[in-house]
Amino acid sequence: MWEFDELHGALAETPLAALAEPLAGTSRSVLSGRAHGDRARWLAAIEALPEIPVAAVRLQEDAVCAAATRPPDAGTMARLRRSMQALHPWRKGPFDLFGMVIDAEWRSCMKWSRVAPHLSPLDGRVVLDVGSGNGYYLYRMLGAGAAAAIGVDPTELFVAQFQALNRYLGASRAVVLPLRCEDLPASMTGMGTAGFDTVFSMGVYYHRRDPLAHLGELAELLRPGGELVLETLVIEGDGARALEPGGRYARMRNVWTVPSLPLLTTHLLESGFIAPRLVGVTPTTAAEQRSTTWMTFESLADCLDPADATRTVEGYPAPVRACIIATRELPAASSNAS
Repeated sequence: MWEFDELHGALAETPLAALAEPLAGTSRSVLSGRAHGDRARWLAAIEALPEIPVAAVRLQEDAVCAAATRPPDAGTMARLRRSMQALHPWRKGPFDLFGMVIDAEWRSCMKWSRVAPHLSPLDGRVVLDVGSGNGYYLYRMLGAGAAAAIGVDPTELFVAQFQALNRYLGASRAVVLPLRCEDLPASMTGMGTAGFDTVFSMGVYYHRRDPLAHLGELAELLRPGGELVLETLVIEGDGARALEPGGRYARMRNVWTVPSLPLLTTHLLESGFIAPRLVGVTPTTAAEQRSTTWMTFESLADCLDPADATRTVEGYPAPVRACIIATRELPAASSNAS
């Protein structure tokens, strides 16, 4: 099992150093309380990864890349592919390991290219990615200058994928923890810290039964004046309303609230955020989300009405995603002083 000791190194030179051991301890406790039937297989796949000398790591390219000092032989590459395929399905990517491209279901580089130009500079920031998956965005955050990038995602497979990738990418300032947002400290000030500089929540809001509570949690994790990057499914319309699917939405079981933009803005303002700004609204297409040899299960095309691609198979509006960036409100005294 993973010990998550790398947290100490990732946070050591940051104001959040005091979080390292509590987060590592919570992560170990969460995993020890689970008995996942595939864990042994995932660990074996990681153990079987071949040793390949790394000449360069490139985090600023669409496909996060590790390059070899010299091209690995065919047998080594076959072992690499077998181990990584044993960690199927790959949801976020792409990754390029020595010329082998992990072509994940989501071309996450497309979302990053939409979001990145609108961020406050990440240089020197300590960043949290809620619902991080296998860590694709953490690598891109480091490539953009973040001092440390912490991901939380309760899906243990994604922790395993990050551990496998990091054998070659070697990011000492990034880690994926098997936690939910609510497993993090309820108040960062209670830990003697000021909070994260930037918090990303992309693709999480609509999965929460209580989306207002989720926004409140995100606010507590940010330092005053810190930046929230919120990306979620939305519905069109001018009124403050929401789609609340009675069953599945686009074949997903746990979609509780798909808000309109006015409702989402209201929720942000009610949760302690100021100056929310819309930076993009994008219909999801098969160019961005699709089945591949690295994710062979059903994907977007299987979730849309074959006779009308503007509707889901359940008859709801097809997925459209919006990204809003907002700031955690400063305390009144700080606001007056400024």
